[in-house]
Amino acid sequence: MNGPAEFLAARDFLLSVRNDYRKAAAEFHWPQLHTFNWANDYFDTLVGTDFPALRIVSDSGAGDTVTFDRLAARSRQVAHFLTQLGIRKGDRILVMLGNVVPLWETMLGAMRLGAVILPAATLLTRSDVADRLQRGGVHAIVADSACCSRFAGLGDAPVRIAVGADVAGWTRYELSNQAPATSVHILTRADDPLLIYFTSATTARAKLVVHTHASYPVGHLSTMYWIGIQRGDVHLNLSSPGWAKHAWSSVFAPWNAAATVLAYHYERFSAQALLDKIVECRVTTFCAPPTVWRMMIQEDLRRWPVALRELASAGEPLNPEVIERVRAAWGLTIRDGFGQTETTAQVGNSPGQELKVGSMGRPLPGYRVTLLDAAGCASDEGEICLELGDRPLGLMQGYLNDDGCTNAVLQNRYYHTGDVARRDADGFFTYIGRLDDVFKSSDYRVSPFELESVLIEHPAVAEAAVVPSPDPIRLAVPKAFVVLARGYEANGLVAHSIFMHVRARVAPFMRIRRLEFSDLPKTISGKIRRVELRTVERARLPGERRVNEFWEDDHLEPDNSKRS
Repeated sequence: MNGPAEFLAARDFLLSVRNDYRKAAAEFHWPQLHTFNWANDYFDTLVGTDFPALRIVSDSGAGDTVTFDRLAARSRQVAHFLTQLGIRKGDRILVMLGNVVPLWETMLGAMRLGAVILPAATLLTRSDVADRLQRGGVHAIVADSACCSRFAGLGDAPVRIAVGADVAGWTRYELSNQAPATSVHILTRADDPLLIYFTSATTARAKLVVHTHASYPVGHLSTMYWIGIQRGDVHLNLSSPGWAKHAWSSVFAPWNAAATVLAYHYERFSAQALLDKIVECRVTTFCAPPTVWRMMIQEDLRRWPVALRELASAGEPLNPEVIERVRAAWGLTIRDGFGQTETTAQVGNSPGQELKVGSMGRPLPGYRVTLLDAAGCASDEGEICLELGDRPLGLMQGYLNDDGCTNAVLQNRYYHTGDVARRDADGFFTYIGRLDDVFKSSDYRVSPFELESVLIEHPAVAEAAVVPSPDPIRLAVPKAFVVLARGYEANGLVAHSIFMHVRARVAPFMRIRRLEFSDLPKTISGKIRRVELRTVERARLPGERRVNEFWEDDHLEPDNSKRS
């Protein structure tokens, strides 16, 4: 078979065994691709599909519905437009657009040319933009007109395209005068670069992850399988453009299944407004990060008569309490999954399978996962590593211009994720935390995620992050930074209640010893930056306490709610 046929055969196999995990895991094989261009070789085969490719909705009522035919034609015009501006195969295009139709048109059009796309979130600061231009070696920029001022005086990208209002010095994104939507056939190898994503930088400076014409377009067959998307579904993914998860679930996974991508554009997030859109648009498959799920369960979900069939969560581990609250309201189970910017979905709870509360599931088709302990030996608890003997197609090519980082994660026949998990006798993985986040207290290893899952079971806790706090006796003790749920105030009585809640549910060495009511620092993509909290704690003076900070020793009795 040729490349496109092999891809379709692999796709069709996974769709046919969507509820048979054992068969899928045992018999799935990545297609062997030499030349491949997902836009030219696959997307164009969806022309004539009798339901929309893309639907964009907003709180204002504005929106757009786009057919596969229109997207195919318009993206060919984009390819011609870019060619006329001098863009060639291998040139790098930074794309800073929100959920607007030109985002998808530009991605497909650039792909047809063999250009390399650097997605960028519209919330990036000027310094973020400068870093991306400098380290990304950008040849062209396609940006929303409202964002163009952030590029003033930065970089030397010769081509600058503004989407929306006219901007002085920028070419307007205008396709009406372009050539007819004829095919642009540029031969691309499967291992040619296609996407460069900046990581979300939860622990260190962002790295530039290089993905190919195969690793994300084809690699996301595992993501399609995990979410359970089928032909004709309406799939809503709540992730901002510019981050890898948007490509995961708002481009490749749903369109690999020939489903409709629903994009929800909002100025200010509201759980109630989101739930209204899910009902109004008859969403059948839905994926959101844990932060969104934690906000959603603050509402009475039973009030919304949803048409949902599949629920998924990714980006960070999802706390079991959230899963139980949604299941009680809708009779549906949120299926957790694990992956990275560097990969597609690696581990997940797939449709129709037994679920274990708190587990993120089993290795997805195409991925062979090993846990390595500190000595580098296979174990039932350790770092999540991917075997490279049968290299998964969804793994990145490497980090751009950084052989040191690339070699550090691709070593000794494994890709090292930097995440820690444990595996039970049935092969289910439970997430423990990032290697950087797991810490020792009194010589016991503490998993922040496990403690955060206990904390969020308390009705007063909307979100929590646990980090080590220096202690002269135990070296470090677990400290929780807590965001309160609606209706609760930061005071000693609430702190006491939380301390007692945790005390009754965990071993003594894992107890929360300190608690601070505070907002949580997050990346633009919504992930908690525990590294900032750890830095704050390391800088504290012996015995120092801050406003809204409470210590367990002060709260051993209900009537002793002294505030620090």
